[in-house]
Amino acid sequence: MAFEELLEDPVIQKYLHELVGPKGMPVAAAPPDGEVTDEELAEELDLELNDVRRALFILYENDLASYRRLRDEDSGWLTYLWTFKYDNIPENLEEEMYRLLDTLAERNEYERNHEFYLCEVCSIRFEFGEAMDFGFECPECGSPVESMDNEMLVTAMEERIAELRDELNVDASA
Repeated sequence: MAFEELLEDPVIQKYLHELVGPKGMPVAAAPPDGEVTDEELAEELDLELNDVRRALFILYENDLASYRRLRDEDSGWLTYLWTFKYDNIPENLEEEMYRLLDTLAERNEYERNHEFYLCEVCSIRFEFGEAMDFGFECPECGSPVESMDNEMLVTAMEERIAELRDELNVDASA
């Protein structure tokens, strides 16, 4: 898939935005063909050099950019030539979805296996043991904490888990 097609996808735009943030998004959204230096990108995009470097290293850490170093024979300075590798984005997104699925499954298990109490004044939630330690009173305001029904949260997580499993083609018993 070409850069242009990838960058038109709102999911991929959101993914890149989450990675590099608003200051790095112009770097991620405008990958040049071939190699480019960080200085060239900063000048071309009218951005601070540090913002460009930060975005490039985040892309590098996520396998979406690579670089090669050249040493200037006269000055000894190193120049980094960057290349964008957005072919890895679909795989990265799939890994993120698996991580989300695992996290949601763990959280769902936790929610189903614990009893919670809520201070309605402070909106602080306590596990049963914590609520008991505090005498079923909020340590912040002294109001009584009430048993909390988290069934809607559990149901919402189970629906999202089912959607992710379906999208990833993962068997529910796995």
